[in-house]
Amino acid sequence: MQRKLKAVLFDVDGTLVDSNDAHARAWVKAFQEFSVKVNPTLVRRCIGMGGDKLMPEVSGIDENSALGEKISKRRGEIFKEEFLPRLKPFKGARGLVTALKERGYTAVAASSASKEDLKALLKIARAEDLMDDKTSSDDAEDSKPDPDIIEAALKLAKASPPDAIMIGDTPYDIEAARRAGLETIAFRSGGWTDRELADAIAIYDGPHDLLARLGESPLA
Repeated sequence: MQRKLKAVLFDVDGTLVDSNDAHARAWVKAFQEFSVKVNPTLVRRCIGMGGDKLMPEVSGIDENSALGEKISKRRGEIFKEEFLPRLKPFKGARGLVTALKERGYTAVAASSASKEDLKALLKIARAEDLMDDKTSSDDAEDSKPDPDIIEAALKLAKASPPDAIMIGDTPYDIEAARRAGLETIAFRSGGWTDRELADAIAIYDGPHDLLARLGESPLA
């Protein structure tokens, strides 16, 4: 694949910040506080979806129901109070975004996180000042793996699908990008196997790995 790419869309959780396990634990704890039994392994595998999809998938509860809204609110509180202050960026997160900006790419965050959480996560990644723009769950009617967030990010990047590429860590990123017409570079850092990420055009261990091999990557 040799074409001139203009924009790179970044997922953040599990891609630039080591936060997937924290999100899963916050969800499980919130469900427990409302006496809702869920399978922690299933919850972990649904991280990367938006909460509107995760909640019914793991519990059968509609996020817009009275109980669903309470659980979702409590999950957010738990995540911010107990987990967010301890999160760390993946090695090479800022370096990768910096290198791509230096190569002339437009960088846009395309995350299923809330607007408030996304701002905090980009600060942790030390990439907030590098992003040209960002989209969150607040900017899309439907979350990943629906393509809404990707399509919103494309508009902000002023790019068409053939001019952009997604970087993510879950099959939901890959599916959302595919449905928006984009290819994806995947990272193993989110906890998924190469087989589960097989629809990506390239797979790397994380930001540091892609940064080290940038010259031979699809972003060269």
